[in-house]
Amino acid sequence: MMAAPSISPNTAAAQHHPVLRTLLAAPFPAVMGVLNITPDSFSDGGKFIAPDHALAQARRMIAGGADILDIGAESTRPYGSQPVSAEQELQRLETILPDVVALGTPVSIDTMKASVAAWALGKGASIANDVWGLQRDPDMARVIAEHGAPVIVMHNRDSVDPAIDIIQDIVAFFARSLDIAARAGIPSEHIVLDPGIGFGKTPEQSMTAMARLGELSRFGLPLLVGASRKRFIAAVTPSEPHQRLGGSIAAHLLAAQRGAKIIRAHDVAETVQALRVAAAIEGKR
Repeated sequence: MMAAPSISPNTAAAQHHPVLRTLLAAPFPAVMGVLNITPDSFSDGGKFIAPDHALAQARRMIAGGADILDIGAESTRPYGSQPVSAEQELQRLETILPDVVALGTPVSIDTMKASVAAWALGKGASIANDVWGLQRDPDMARVIAEHGAPVIVMHNRDSVDPAIDIIQDIVAFFARSLDIAARAGIPSEHIVLDPGIGFGKTPEQSMTAMARLGELSRFGLPLLVGASRKRFIAAVTPSEPHQRLGGSIAAHLLAAQRGAKIIRAHDVAETVQALRVAAAIEGKR
């Protein structure tokens, strides 16, 4: 297993990119609202692919308290998603992303393609969200470095292996990603780590990743958790994606307790309320 690089949390906190500094400033985690402009996302595929529907949903999430909007035009669901070309991904984004950016809330571009990230960052997106942690497209790190943008580095696997220690795998993956970032010139203070709940993991491994989230603090970098409506919830209580609000909130409250600084969620208003109430109660101890 590759050794985790030594990063000073205090230094990183003092030098975060301005967008990250704003997101991390509150006493409770920031909430990233999910905006899928895809026909086949696992939870809301097709609902927001029309520009007017997407813009209305973006406004609803902002009204509900979203601190950032994560817009993606290619489904990354582990099962049944259809890969799309960069041209098709850009075609979906062109009529939506500029109008969402114009709403004034920071936007992250959820893509695994460097060309799409470059276009979106050039159109006003603030953050790149790479579900392959800079390890799939060899140009991704360079593009992000050239734009001076923060990046969300997510753990992923090509296949599920129930036999592995998932935390060891995540740590080794992040070490590789951080090496790629450093060689490209991305400052560590521009990086957020995401353990990739539901990606390349059994439901049990997803729950283990959240239970042991604190072990990832060794990197000294902010952590993002996106457990919203994920399949592991159905492994505990059988349910369809739209029936998993309770499980999503439970997972996100525990993630916040274990150090997550950003929560990625479909149900923004409910998640914001839960996180703020939990923080308020904790503040009375």
